[in-house]
Amino acid sequence: MKRALIELGLNIVEMADESATLDGGDVLFTGREFFVGLSKRTNQRGAEILADTFKDYAVSTVPVLDRLHLKSFCSMAGPGLIAIDSSEPAQKALKIMQQMSDHKYDKLTVPDDLAANCVYMNLPGKGHVLLHCSPEEYPESAKVFEKLKDHMLIPVSSREKEKVDGSLTCCSVLINKRNKI
Repeated sequence: MKRALIELGLNIVEMADESATLDGGDVLFTGREFFVGLSKRTNQRGAEILADTFKDYAVSTVPVLDRLHLKSFCSMAGPGLIAIDSSEPAQKALKIMQQMSDHKYDKLTVPDDLAANCVYMNLPGKGHVLLHCSPEEYPESAKVFEKLKDHMLIPVSSREKEKVDGSLTCCSVLINKRNKI
């Protein structure tokens, strides 16, 4: 992965502090700020290094108590739109995020925990594109996503990823850069 990012001409920052941990599943970038879940795989020192790296953005921490990652129960579903599951812990985390932020986010609440993990992209010529849970796996949550009329919706199965505690964002690296071919 590092080699591919270097070949794309991207700036690479490595954490030299061995006490720091930061898992991508705990980093939610809203386009305006970062929320970092403090979990079994991410600690305060990792969040501090992220804040030092991205000085132009606010970085706030959110406790993740009963899930693997922050993005296990929330992700961005569009500009200013957070997809969140309906569980009490997820709603408490969202409340903390709202209290720490200067920005107002809309929320899209889905009834299934794992369905809140989706991948939003704004693609040239396509507009708002959202990869989300399939109706076969999470029919009620898929109905919620279908209300997003200004999005191109692409249902994706998560069955195999869930077997290893994975989700859509675990399998995604979004890079906003055109490669010269």
